[in-house]
Amino acid sequence: MANRRRRRSNARVSTGAQQGARQQQKNFMKYGLGALASVAVVAAVIFAVASSSGSSGEGAEAPDFEFSMFQGIEEVGFRNGNLARLEGKPLVLNFWAGLCPPCRAEMPQFQLFYEEFKEDIQLVGIDIGIFTGLGSHDNAEELLRELGVTYPAGWTDDGSVPRKFGVTAMPTTVFISSDGTIIEKSVGAIDANFLARASRELLEAEAAAGAEQGG
Repeated sequence: MANRRRRRSNARVSTGAQQGARQQQKNFMKYGLGALASVAVVAAVIFAVASSSGSSGEGAEAPDFEFSMFQGIEEVGFRNGNLARLEGKPLVLNFWAGLCPPCRAEMPQFQLFYEEFKEDIQLVGIDIGIFTGLGSHDNAEELLRELGVTYPAGWTDDGSVPRKFGVTAMPTTVFISSDGTIIEKSVGAIDANFLARASRELLEAEAAAGAEQGG
């Protein structure tokens, strides 16, 4: 009897262990493989945009490229144009995408910035989702409508733009002086404090350049 009870007890332990092992296997299949897939997707996106050979950094001239506008045509003065046409006034150039959560998170800050600084600094958002795996132009337009942002925003079909500007993560924001020089570049979502600080420095650099020319 004692031996039979021990065997039954061992069988229950063995069955419980097997069930636990099967559950762990299911959990791995459900969560582990999903996590691995997510890592693979992220790695693919990063690999797709991380080749920054020949990209322009701070102090360099901002590469020219063509783009079209979703909105803000009156502010920039064209529906289809190029970056060089915006020279003559400091510019905050924001690369974003319609299916980019950090881009969505920072857009309200850009809207507030636009309302406060639009007389002194240009703001243009350029959708590059089709090159980063983060959505189509339709996704981008839908996000603009959903959030109700009104600052100038458009898209480019030039696939070399992410490489030229060294976009290695989304969003990326570039601060450009009125003569087309890159003053600063920020990778990732930015908050109101960073945006205010970088904008002040951009205006200070403009004032200093004007003083030198005047002298």
